[in-house]
Amino acid sequence: MQFAYDVYQENCPTRLVLDRLGDKWALLILDRLDGEPVRFNHLRRDITGISQKVLSQTLKKLERDGLISRTVFPTVPVTVEYALTPLGRTLTETVNLLAHWAEKHMDTVLAAQQAYDARGA
Repeated sequence: MQFAYDVYQENCPTRLVLDRLGDKWALLILDRLDGEPVRFNHLRRDITGISQKVLSQTLKKLERDGLISRTVFPTVPVTVEYALTPLGRTLTETVNLLAHWAEKHMDTVLAAQQAYDARGA
């Protein structure tokens, strides 16, 4: 199967998308949006360690890439919800597997790191 883009080429725009998807915050946001729309402050509470600035920047980038949608409700104060778009939903299974792979295999990774460090000492 041949594609119009080649991720192995230096100037291929797909590298920008891969860079975005390789970002831990983007992965966590995409995984958290699986299932239902989520408000900004709820995302900030659920994804501990992310600053308001980084969350806002990452959401804007994901929206620009067409992976999430932003809906503003005219309430006081304004309510903003984020949801996966149909394009974003095509990543749901992959993002979920990758995000939770780390949880499942963390003990093995830590053991490998300790063994590596011990060999280098």
